[in-house]
Amino acid sequence: EFMRNPCVDAGLIPPLVQLLNCKDQEVLLQTGRALGNICYDSHALQSQLINMGVIPTLVKLLGIHCQNAALTEMCLVAFGNLAELESSKEQFAYTNIAEELVKLFKKQIEHDKKEMIFEVLAPLAENDVIKLQLVEAGLVECLLEIVQKTVDSDKEEDVAELKTASDLMVLLLLGGKYKRSKEITLLFLKSSYKNLSNNLPFTSDLSHTDGNCIHMVDNGIVQKLMDLLDRHVEDGNVTVQHAALSALRNLAIPVVNKAKMLSAGVAEAVLKFLRSEMPPVQFKLLGTLRMLIDAQAEAAEQLGKNVKLVERLVEWCEAKDHAGVMGESNRLLSALIRHSKSKDVIRTIVQSGGIKHLVTMATSEHVIMQNEALVALALIAALELVTAEKDLENAQLVQILHRLLSDDRSAPEIKYNSMVLICALIGSGE
Repeated sequence: EFMRNPCVDAGLIPPLVQLLNCKDQEVLLQTGRALGNICYDSHALQSQLINMGVIPTLVKLLGIHCQNAALTEMCLVAFGNLAELESSKEQFAYTNIAEELVKLFKKQIEHDKKEMIFEVLAPLAENDVIKLQLVEAGLVECLLEIVQKTVDSDKEEDVAELKTASDLMVLLLLGGKYKRSKEITLLFLKSSYKNLSNNLPFTSDLSHTDGNCIHMVDNGIVQKLMDLLDRHVEDGNVTVQHAALSALRNLAIPVVNKAKMLSAGVAEAVLKFLRSEMPPVQFKLLGTLRMLIDAQAEAAEQLGKNVKLVERLVEWCEAKDHAGVMGESNRLLSALIRHSKSKDVIRTIVQSGGIKHLVTMATSEHVIMQNEALVALALIAALELVTAEKDLENAQLVQILHRLLSDDRSAPEIKYNSMVLICALIGSGE
């Protein structure tokens, strides 16, 4: 460390970069190591190397000297450090780095060597251009092979490699159209419960795209996830509960999946976790139910009349230590009314003390939550004002509406929905 500045001040970096054009492998190795030591953990010096064109030179060296293990390792270490810098991605994209890395990856047998290549691939795969190059170079096929070999293994190193391959596969597949993504998801559907648990983050991430969500539901992932959840109701494995609920929430986003998942009993499976005291599980539980009832009137009414659920929602609406849980509870309370348009649901929410939370929600800093609250309150006013009148008055709804309408910062849609609510209040009171 103390020798780094003298080396930089002496102007050693430019001649060392020039030495990377040497044909002597030992000189190349020592030059690369020297540059690595001088520039280690210094973004400024690494940026200087990038500007001097070191990336194309190192990629070329990797291709020429791929049989030299020490030189190959030196290049990979350098790539791993440089790839963290955003400015490096453009230069990497103009080389054949994808082809060279995939070629090298295919030759590796040892876990630690593969891990070293993974560490380079992960940051590079975040770049859209390089991501496409890696797919075209056959990286997904390599990763798929790893998945097939390790998906049912109990060995610690295999589980770790499977996790790394899964994470990288998600990076490559998300946002893209890859013809074998269905094959990949089917592999996980066929895997054991133990390995489904290990790869729930993969399932959750892959289910961020509608196409994958629909395919996964059609091929039975929902039942597997529910069975897995059922095994972890009592043991309190928060990691599995959170990941499985997260996957179910994502799967419930496409409209065509909602009815299928409701018919499969997902709502009932999720409700088993109402007793959970873990905020991450509570948050995903709420999000899953909210996605499931979107435009599903019958399901919204059934859940909205569930007194235990509504009482728990009202309790969580006061969870000020956990803003996410509090926000999702309010949103689900509103959604039950908006999607069911049911007097029975409104009565249940009134009796459970939920009205004051909907009124407070109308003052949220998030416009979407304000709108959801105002629409729900308008339905309450139109359908069941007599039951809710006292609670609305105690929550100072009129004063809040006055404030929303007179505030210049209120969004146009907030003012519009406030007027709709006022009209509903006046109309029901006549």
